[in-house]
Amino acid sequence: MNRQIDQKTTAQKSAQNYFRKSVDVDTLAKQTRKERVLSAAKTARLRGLRLTKEAADKEEADKRAVQTGDSAASGRSKRAPAIRSAKMVRMSY
Repeated sequence: MNRQIDQKTTAQKSAQNYFRKSVDVDTLAKQTRKERVLSAAKTARLRGLRLTKEAADKEEADKRAVQTGDSAASGRSKRAPAIRSAKMVRMSY
């Protein structure tokens, strides 16, 4: 009879350990989700600030371009002409 009691307590202990581990995993998963949400919110906020700053900088550059009369600031830059190699002269002997 004592043996049956030992088996029951052993089974209960292993079940309790299993459920305790699953609870730990659940809390870790919840914490990880919270961290991801916070990180995503921070990234979105920083992206918004960056885009706002870039738009303001572009607007300022466009105003400066209109004042100075530059057309290069409008987004189109002049390309340098492509360098071509000299034609090969074929010699016959």
